[in-house]
Amino acid sequence: MTASPWKKPADRQKEREVKRDAVLRAAAQAFNENGFHKTSLDDVAERLNVTKPTIYYYVKNKDQILFECVRIGLEMLEDASSQIEGTDATGLSKMIALWRVYVQIVTEDFGRCLILVGEDPLPPGTRKELRALKGRIDKRFRSVITEGIEDGSIRPCDPKMAAFAAAGALSWIARWYDPRGPLNPEKLADEMIDLLINGIGGANQTKRKTNGKAGVKLAAANAAVSPKQSRKSVGRPS
Repeated sequence: MTASPWKKPADRQKEREVKRDAVLRAAAQAFNENGFHKTSLDDVAERLNVTKPTIYYYVKNKDQILFECVRIGLEMLEDASSQIEGTDATGLSKMIALWRVYVQIVTEDFGRCLILVGEDPLPPGTRKELRALKGRIDKRFRSVITEGIEDGSIRPCDPKMAAFAAAGALSWIARWYDPRGPLNPEKLADEMIDLLINGIGGANQTKRKTNGKAGVKLAAANAAVSPKQSRKSVGRPS
């Protein structure tokens, strides 16, 4: 039997997904470096050594690219929070595990795009969808803090204020972190979590452990840091 030179539909689909991810990642890198408005589809095509029409085979326009990049960053956070929330660890251990994943996400391409560019350049209707996703993530973070207060692992505080303060500190990493520097994301997470848990108080005070991996299964949560196919995509080309 003569072997067919054509790929099976499943193989073609997988290849298309890989190439589409490459388009999105190249665009995210360009947005992060030059800004959304100063980046053209020609710039993205040049990074991939392809023509502009090739880009249009995978995405409809620049707005869709940004939507997908921000969505991927948000869904990585949502997936991680969902998986960690379902464990039987203390609220503090869950929160620390979430912070570790948060740092990992905001130091890679899609997470940085979420922070550095975000959804503001997009049309109102599209922004609304992404902000609803942000709201769900924020609600989960507050829920974990509330759980920690109830089980005694987190001191009494305003969950909303605590969630905003931590998210603000960790999100800002995307603006100053240099991967060429002495800290890799894991060590950076150690430093940031130590500051969030122990503050900058006197050297003689007892420090609390910040190893969020204890009691929390992070394998699934860390897998969430890898971008997946969209659960819901706007204007995705066939």
